[in-house]
Amino acid sequence: MNKHTVLVLGASNKPERYAFRALNKLLDHGYQVLAVSNKPGSVRGVNFIRHDEVNQPIHTVTLYLGPENQRAYYDFLIQLKPERIIFNPGTENPELIALAQNAGISCICNCTLVMLDTGQF
Repeated sequence: MNKHTVLVLGASNKPERYAFRALNKLLDHGYQVLAVSNKPGSVRGVNFIRHDEVNQPIHTVTLYLGPENQRAYYDFLIQLKPERIIFNPGTENPELIALAQNAGISCICNCTLVMLDTGQF
């Protein structure tokens, strides 16, 4: 089975961060993952890139940035046109949700880790 590409926005190589755990779990489940961060790093051979280096279609964006840090990525996310954006706990943002939905992007407020563990991803 060919699984879709997932972009982790706010990637981290710190094991205590949920973005780190999600990136690992996505890889464990066989997804192709792009990790976007403003800091250099890598997890299990996935090198972190800047958002302006994304050059392939993305099915799902999973957010690990608080609402105050998302504004810089609004245009990027809308132009990326993913099928869906997952707003993990603490990242819920009514402004971005409205913009995305108006652009035809599905928005889900849920936890990527839980979704993967329960087969809802």
